Amino acid sequence: MTTLRLISSMATKPLLADLVALYQAQAPGVQVLVESVGGVDAAKRVQAGEAFDGVVLASDAIDKLVSSGHVLAGSRVDLVRSGVAVAVPAGQPVPDISTEAALKAAVLAAPTLGYSTGPSGVQLAKQFEAWGIAEQIKDRLVQAKPGVPVGSLVALGEVALGFQQLSEMLGVQGITIVGGLPPAVEIITTFSGSVAASCAQPEAMRALLAFWHSPACDALKRQHGMAPA
Repeated sequence: MTTLRLISSMATKPLLADLVALYQAQAPGVQVLVESVGGVDAAKRVQAGEAFDGVVLASDAIDKLVSSGHVLAGSRVDLVRSGVAVAVPAGQPVPDISTEAALKAAVLAAPTLGYSTGPSGVQLAKQFEAWGIAEQIKDRLVQAKPGVPVGSLVALGEVALGFQQLSEMLGVQGITIVGGLPPAVEIITTFSGSVAASCAQPEAMRALLAFWHSPACDALKRQHGMAPA
């Protein structure tokens, strides 16, 4: 039995659980164990030298790990493209976010705004800066702790308008998903897999990533609100 140990961000946790099951059905001699934590924490653990066979994070985080020598150069495989969605507490009025102007107005009207520590949160903060409203809304911003879904804060009523990857909003009880961001300001994150420098079985890890990149996994990725990369 070959065992592969991976670490990933929370954004891909539900998807990877299904991708693991799909792979093991056609490769019964391989056991795949995935630990999902906040993306920032995952990168730190890899950088600290913790032994993993594979890493699944946002592509820019993977590239930084390549640069630092913690994952193998040339092993990055893009798996999915994930867009940011907006949610409100269930039962609350659904704002218009169909255009950039409408989204900006909804942000300005919201008493509290939730976002993540992940790549989508970084891009959202940049958008607020670009709109020139960062200072105006800074006291209303609620950043979810690493590994805590923004949707859970929305469901609890701690956040009136929440932003996070659609994949992390799906299945959260007590929220209404308003939709994705309008095309002019959409935030798309590519999540990629790579072979860790500490991997003892790099060929087995490469085979796993190749399967996850293949068309055999496309339908599953779409079920999780993501697009094949």
